[in-house]
Amino acid sequence: MLEFVQQFSEWRYVLSAFIGIGLAAATGFRVFLPMFFVSLASYMGWIDVIHNNSLSWMAELPTLITTGVATVVEILAYYIPYIDHLLDTLSVPLATIAGSVLFASQFAGLESFPQWALVLIAGGGTAAAVSSAFAGTRVASTATTGGIGNPVVSTTETAGAAVMTGVSLIAPVIAFILVIVLLYFVFRIGRKIWRKTRSG
Repeated sequence: MLEFVQQFSEWRYVLSAFIGIGLAAATGFRVFLPMFFVSLASYMGWIDVIHNNSLSWMAELPTLITTGVATVVEILAYYIPYIDHLLDTLSVPLATIAGSVLFASQFAGLESFPQWALVLIAGGGTAAAVSSAFAGTRVASTATTGGIGNPVVSTTETAGAAVMTGVSLIAPVIAFILVIVLLYFVFRIGRKIWRKTRSG
């Protein structure tokens, strides 16, 4: 019986990490949309997302309202020429912070330095990688379409954030697999861009 309890406890850590990584990847698409969804779900009591007292503010009404307004502003701003590129310069550091916060809100127990290091590496690192990739996609879209294709990129990013957030909360194992696939393509595209830059 004790062995079963230990195994269940270990699986709980793994599952919470999968949820956190999925949500971190979602912030790489849109910074505030995943935070709004998590705040809404926790405020309504649909999910128990807070495993750390220091992050209990995520389930409070002021956070829900703030992230909701920020989500609408962020989504609309990405459809405004030039503003979208300005947001791209800010998206990577903001996504890194948001990804770390969401990962921490999901991870079952943050009692030691290695666990907080995992938050920064897995949460912040995943968010930064995804955000950097899509910032590069927007630059490529501007260069090839004169900015006409940028709204398509923006819509794709918003949809990606919504889908990844939903999957992370409902089916975290599938979300983790999607993140692995996504990161594979991110690094593959990054290598191609690096090689073209070096050869050029």
